[in-house]
Amino acid sequence: MDYVSALLPPVVMAVLFIAVIRVIVKTQGGANKAKEDAAVDAALDRAEATHQATAKIDS
Repeated sequence: MDYVSALLPPVVMAVLFIAVIRVIVKTQGGANKAKEDAAVDAALDRAEATHQATAKIDS
């Protein structure tokens, strides 16, 4: 039974690792990608607008 207790943690970690990789791969692309891209674009636009407003005030 010692071999079971020795092998159990690596097997559990391998299963969890594979599950995490599958979730990451499945969430890439599709409708989620469009939503994430839109959120990033909006954040970049806000940052650029703030930067331009600050530059106008400093001038």
